This record gives sequence, structure tokens and C-alpha cells, in this order.
Amino acid sequence: MKLTVVIAILAVFALLRWRRADLLTWAVAWWVGFYVAMRFGFLVPVPASVIALYMAVATLALAAYVTSSRERSEEIARPVITVMTERRYAPVLVAVAIAVPALAAANVYLRMSVPLEAPLFSRTVHPGSPVEITVNEQKINLDAAENPFRGIQRPNPEEYRRHLANGRRIYYQNCVFCHGDAMNGDGMFAQGLNPIPTRFAEQDALAILRDSFVFWRISKGGHGLPDEGDPWDSAMPAWEKFLKVDEIWDVILFLYDFTGQKPRAKEEGGQPRAEEVGQK
Repeated sequence: MKLTVVIAILAVFALLRWRRADLLTWAVAWWVGFYVAMRFGFLVPVPASVIALYMAVATLALAAYVTSSRERSEEIARPVITVMTERRYAPVLVAVAIAVPALAAANVYLRMSVPLEAPLFSRTVHPGSPVEITVNEQKINLDAAENPFRGIQRPNPEEYRRHLANGRRIYYQNCVFCHGDAMNGDGMFAQGLNPIPTRFAEQDALAILRDSFVFWRISKGGHGLPDEGDPWDSAMPAWEKFLKVDEIWDVILFLYDFTGQKPRAKEEGGQPRAEEVGQK
């Protein structure tokens, strides 16, 4: 999560505790804080559909809590009744009566006025990788790099299986939410992403790529694409911030093993600058 967002939410809660805020204020603060955390608190964007689902659960949970006893129900209703019945709060009541339908209308307008986009655009599907990258302070020559654990399958099958199992663990802890259980690009976050995650299980989806190319894309993420990859709006994070070099190689090992594919062999004279060019 983003530390600044978490600190900001905790600071607001600390201020409310210091001011001895009433139950209604606390309920609103928890609801807003939960939304802010879901919407802005994660390094990987959370799809709107997932946010809506969790906000519905949070709303029901807060409603159940504030109505769980007669004392809480009265405390939550007291400021509302005060605003609705006392003359001095009439401007506030009028403002709320105007703001609620106005916000609903604005939401409908914004949803209806989404700018149209051209149905087709040209881009390089797999742009050429750089010659060398640095991951966790380790320099890796992508032209010469190969998965260091692929070659131990026959001489040391037990060690190979250990790396394969570790890659499986890493995938299902980190990647499954977007790329899906069966690597079909249909994870729970997939429909909220544009473009949708890569379908590794498709025939030759990984076979047209070298291990080193996949390592580059995983380690640097969507923000690591060169200019020829535009236009692009990938939510793929730079996994080098969360995984070690060996862990990235392990998960690549699992990707190829699970899909029954093999990485493209290195051409004589070195890896070409463009792995595969296509138009979308």
C-alpha cells in the first residue's frame, strides 16, 4: 500500500479521537477512509467494480454496527434529527437537499459523456527490449540472459521442482488476481483493466518470447515500456520492487511449465531488438 495514504487516514482518525467526535462522524470517517484506501492506497490500481463490491460490504457492516444497540441508534440519529428540526440548521438542510440530487445528476452526466475513442489504433505489441537492465542493483544483459534454473531440470530434478514450486507460490500470491487461475487473463481484477491482462494460456503466447524478454516485462511492468509501445495503459506493476531476481526467474519457469510452452530459442548473433511486432 501507499504509506502516505495510510498515514493521512490514521492522522484524520487521531484528530477525530482527540476531538471526541460523535458516532455519526466516526461512521462517515470510516466509510470515507475505507473508500480512499481502496481507491488511492494501492500501488496496483483496484478496478471500480471491486471497489463498489467492497464499499457495499463496508456500508452494510457500518449500518449493522451503528444500529446494533438502542444507545448507538439514538446517538447516530441525534445529530440528524437536530439538523432536520432546528431552525438554525436550515441552510445546511437546504444545501444537503440540493447537493444530493445534484451529485447524482453529475454522476449520470459524467458516465454519459465519456469521450469516444477510435476503435482501432496501431502499436507495437511486443516492443524491442533494451540491451541491458538493472534489477535490484544487479545488471542483466537481456541478449545473453537465460533462465538460470531451466538447465537444472535433468541434472538436478529435485532442485528444479523446488524452483517450480516457488514460482507457483509467487504466481498465486501475486499474479492470479489479474491473469487468472488458468492464466486466461480473467482474474477478479481483469475486467477493470485496460488493456486486459495477457492470456498466457493462449497457444504460443509465451512460445514466441524469450525468457529474458518475459523477465524484462515482469521486472519493469507497464511503466517500463518504451515509446514504441504507446498508446498503452497497462496496470502491470514493476515487480522488481516486490520480488527478488531469482523469484522472477522462478515464476517465469512456472509460467512456461503450466502452459506447456517453451521459450523461444536464442538466435545466432544475439537476440533481435523486436521480439514480435503486431498491430491491434
